[in-house]
Amino acid sequence: MSSASPSAGSEKPVANRVEFDDPHAGIGGLQEAEVTRVRTLRGAWRWALILATAATILLCINQQFSLRFFVGYTQLNTEYFYLLIALMLPFTFLIFPNSERSPLDRIPWYDLLFFVLTSGSAIVLMAHVRKAAEAGWEFGGAPTTVIVAGVVMWVMLMEALRRTGGWSLLISVFPFTIYPLFADANWLGPFRGTQSTLEQATSYHVLSGESLLGIPIQAFADTVIGFLVFGTALMMTGAGKFFINLAFAMCGTFRGGAAKVCIFASGLLGMMSGSIISNVLTAGTMTIPVMKKSGFRASYAGAIEACASTGAVLAPPVMGATAFVIAQFLNVSYADVAVAAIIPAILYYVGLFMQVDSYAARHGLKGIPRSELPKVIDTIKDGWYYVFVIALLIIMLLYFKRESHAPFYATALLLVLNQVFSRETRWTLTTINRFLEVNGRTFVELIGILAGCGLLIGAFSMTGVVSSLANDLLRIAGDNAFLLLGMCAFTSLVLGLGLTTTACYIFLAILVAPALEKLGLNRMAVHMFIFYWGMLSSITPPVAIASFAAAGIAGSPAMKTGWESMWVGSIIYFIPFFFVLNPALVLQGDSPYFAALGLMMLAALGTLFICGGIQGYQAFVGDLRKAGPLEWPLRVLLVIGGFVIATPGGGIMPMSQLQITSVGVAILVPTVLIAVLLARRQALVPNSLRVP
Repeated sequence: MSSASPSAGSEKPVANRVEFDDPHAGIGGLQEAEVTRVRTLRGAWRWALILATAATILLCINQQFSLRFFVGYTQLNTEYFYLLIALMLPFTFLIFPNSERSPLDRIPWYDLLFFVLTSGSAIVLMAHVRKAAEAGWEFGGAPTTVIVAGVVMWVMLMEALRRTGGWSLLISVFPFTIYPLFADANWLGPFRGTQSTLEQATSYHVLSGESLLGIPIQAFADTVIGFLVFGTALMMTGAGKFFINLAFAMCGTFRGGAAKVCIFASGLLGMMSGSIISNVLTAGTMTIPVMKKSGFRASYAGAIEACASTGAVLAPPVMGATAFVIAQFLNVSYADVAVAAIIPAILYYVGLFMQVDSYAARHGLKGIPRSELPKVIDTIKDGWYYVFVIALLIIMLLYFKRESHAPFYATALLLVLNQVFSRETRWTLTTINRFLEVNGRTFVELIGILAGCGLLIGAFSMTGVVSSLANDLLRIAGDNAFLLLGMCAFTSLVLGLGLTTTACYIFLAILVAPALEKLGLNRMAVHMFIFYWGMLSSITPPVAIASFAAAGIAGSPAMKTGWESMWVGSIIYFIPFFFVLNPALVLQGDSPYFAALGLMMLAALGTLFICGGIQGYQAFVGDLRKAGPLEWPLRVLLVIGGFVIATPGGGIMPMSQLQITSVGVAILVPTVLIAVLLARRQALVPNSLRVP
């Protein structure tokens, strides 16, 4: 942050207008895993990473645009996937140290050995994968060389998974990858399936299109690379500064303005990055100090930032990596997933806005003086070309349905406009090298997680246990959709505490989604439900990585910030149930747009009362402390009534929309009337006799 006078993050009064600098200037890359201690490569190894990243991007462009870089040779998809693995996966062992005691200033010999083993096994498998497809080696008969290379790759994948995703992810995934070796054991019960030998399991894991080369790696190779390139280019051309200044210019003067700026800015940045932790580390450095200065306590400021940044993976057009995996699972375009996420994302951020507004009103927190904020006109004048770039991306996604091409076209337009119209952020050779390095570190981390999680899918595909498990779950739940949804939500939350959002989604998409789909629930709504609940683990203790990252910036206790995040974001725990009850909220079904508009308005209205009850300040009523002893009963009734109003009727609900809305109105009308009467009566009481 910079200005002619002391900044908004200082303790001195600010007299002049504040301009916010690029929050991404010091951020090295996007982070999704729980492991954040990384090694910075130098010298020849840094150049090796840069060259490998450039080759990865060029390979992706060649594959998506059919440019035929390889003259006289048509590359199979599986060969392309193994090329990406060979280029990126070995760097996992150079960038992510073995343990906290491992040196960061040099690369130990064992990491170099792992690098060589991973590279070698990937090259051997790539050289044989064409023959494997012709001869059906994934089902047996592969030569010893391929089996040995496959076992080495299997071991290296598990170690890469541990380093990028942490011990919790490894412990969750590894037992299932070896599960086919003893799948016929009686003690497995409902998990009992077809057993395989080590040779058969290895062949299937490394050669079939259902395991290592399955959905996660396919999503990475087809679409994730392009969107990561676009997101990095956007931030390295100064888009972060544009979005932050736009948020402050538009929302800063409102009641509790600093917190509303935080939500708006984090939403804008998240729409472009799709990363929770990087959002906290970038937007939070700007918004948290201003919130603290405006009167928000440190832990609450951190909680607001954590909740706002968590929505990054839910907000189109550039969602997190999980969204691309969802598209592969459902065999639909990424644009379909992005469109389905629009209303859930709106409800998420509307809920946060209402929470913050009620909190600010109850505690008398004012906005930031207009004189201290950037001007909207000046901000748009400086960054107008970002609007054109994002418009191009959205048009190509939604109108032309070219999700694999869209980010590359948008990146090209962005770089041309940036070079022509911006002197401050114009790229040089140094910028290009840094751009490739940042992308490389992100690619390495994601491929380590996605490739390892691919084996999870392969294990269940190999044993054929998914269908029988779905039937077992339905039998346990007694075909009760609400009970199964509750089980799924709880499982998602628990798994999400130890897994990344993507890994949690993959796990439950295999195990739980088929059971929910068999009950007749909409497939897109089911997968969005699982995705949403896995995402919420980022603000839910005891792990709550987003809350802990925000606590570090706010200077507040980590666990306290985590519990505050749950309280601030409590409304967002309700939203997944709304869209799974009526898929119109994810724009599915017959005439979804008309139905979605009405349901969204009802959900927003219900959210208004839920937030009023949670925070103790109801819009159009006032501070509920004026109700005296009846404050808490009224707050509980507001939450219940709001939840009923917001709940879609029909479908699996035993009541129609009219009936359920009528029940909500019957609860809320007398509650609000009593609150208004008590507030007015309190206003007539002399100050000396009022209830404190």
